[in-house]
Amino acid sequence: MKICEGRVAIVTGAGRGVGRAYALMLAKHGAKVVINDLGGAADGSGSDATPAQEVAQQIKRDGGEAIVNTADVTNWKATEEMIRQAVDTFGRLDVLVNNAGILRDRMLVNMSEEDWDTVVSVHLKGTFLPTRHAANYWRAQSKDGKPVDGRIINTTSHSGLFGNVGQANYAAAKAGIASMTVVIARELQRYGVTANAVAPRANTRLTEGAAKWTEEQIIKRDPIWTAALITWLASPESKSVSGRVFESWGYGYTVAENWQHGASTEASKDPTTLGAAILGIVAGSRKNAGIETNTWSEP
Repeated sequence: MKICEGRVAIVTGAGRGVGRAYALMLAKHGAKVVINDLGGAADGSGSDATPAQEVAQQIKRDGGEAIVNTADVTNWKATEEMIRQAVDTFGRLDVLVNNAGILRDRMLVNMSEEDWDTVVSVHLKGTFLPTRHAANYWRAQSKDGKPVDGRIINTTSHSGLFGNVGQANYAAAKAGIASMTVVIARELQRYGVTANAVAPRANTRLTEGAAKWTEEQIIKRDPIWTAALITWLASPESKSVSGRVFESWGYGYTVAENWQHGASTEASKDPTTLGAAILGIVAGSRKNAGIETNTWSEP
């Protein structure tokens, strides 16, 4: 069964890694896919249309439909044109997968302004712009009385959810994407559009050399596990799921719950009375990122 038969999807950053896996899986399940990829290096430098072209060619060889788009996701007009290209070519747009990303890892004290601006721009602005233009397309369709069953699927990260040393820029952007996804879900539900985010634990060119994996971990970190979740979220079956953040890999899928109200104490106008109370509620709360509290690890 092809669960995305006839749907039209855009996947940004689809030339390599998890984005490539998403595009291939969507096409396998009947979607017509716009392969967006600027073709830059892992740090965002340069451009090359070849990766996107190769993915589109593979989809066509397998009997699917795909076109190439090399828009820079941080460019307002280029992303607006990307949405228009999808609609003009395939007659509609149903799914937007925001996946494009880069890395410029540095310890905070060594991070340059350019390292910060570039990473935040590609991830956070590069999610906002395609989403903004797609949302306006779906809003117009809804106002014209046409049925809309849209999907926005964003890419967050465990770095953004739990924190990771050396990735202040990347983590900030990815945390922003997770929060923005919840807002998008609330704003666009009136138009028939859902929004979810996925934090994939997968081996890609961005994670090369990050750690030495066991044979089992290599298998479980294959992008195909996340591609399956992305494809289901893109399908009509997922219509009731929105505003969620998922963790994903071969070990399973988990709903990442957002900030919750933890332990509390009475307020005081005198800071000298707060010590014992604040230390008490911290000790009684779930652990968060920190030197002594960063406890999550690979199985």
